[in-house]
Amino acid sequence: MRKLLIALAILAVAAWAANIKLYLKDGGYQIVREYQVRSDRVHFYSVERSQWEDIPLDLVDLKRTESEAAERKAQLDADAKSLADEEKLERDIKKEVSRIPRDPGVYWLDGTETRVIKVAESTVHTNKGRSILKRLAPIPVVSGKATLEIQGAHATTVFTNPEQELYIQLSDPERFGIVKLTVKGNIRIVEDITTIPISNEVVEEPEMVDILRTQMDEGLYKIWPKEKLAPGEYAVIEFTAGKLNMQIWDFAIK
Repeated sequence: MRKLLIALAILAVAAWAANIKLYLKDGGYQIVREYQVRSDRVHFYSVERSQWEDIPLDLVDLKRTESEAAERKAQLDADAKSLADEEKLERDIKKEVSRIPRDPGVYWLDGTETRVIKVAESTVHTNKGRSILKRLAPIPVVSGKATLEIQGAHATTVFTNPEQELYIQLSDPERFGIVKLTVKGNIRIVEDITTIPISNEVVEEPEMVDILRTQMDEGLYKIWPKEKLAPGEYAVIEFTAGKLNMQIWDFAIK
């Protein structure tokens, strides 16, 4: 709809610009369809009277007439280019969207191929010592501590581009982002988890990366880091805060 309105506006301006103001040296002007300089006179087609007429050349301000006509043409050319650029951008976006599967998940484009990042299996590891302390305490004043972990020290999906663009297709509106993982031995920690005493509120503390994102289609977003990622282990996550329902797609930058 917006593209149609822009096109109509450009057509309207083009129709208006087809008429030219033939300026006179006394400050007046004639609205003409076209004009021709013939020796000592100007031959022009009057829009008002719908006929060809002549006027002495020394009465016409040709410099002002030609300058304004050139400005109008430049504006028309700029508007036409803007519309063409917008149409190309829309075509490119549609082509890009068509390459991403509709199935929920995280994807990336590798030349002409579309690649998928597999969902990582995660486990919650509780602090046993803290759990015992909670049982011994007379009232529930000790917070529960745990970590959400992925097995293995390294992701199988590795990127060399620190500004890698990724696509996430959501099945439902959820929060999402990129997190920095902490490697400890043969595991990668996705986030720290704290359970607040009495209220049993769950506080999740992932190390979020600042990202930029753009919505490509319904439920489909393209995301990339705001700053270049340092070499290390990362993951795209989708989650509901406080629900421990995080989905994880892990990758590495090397």
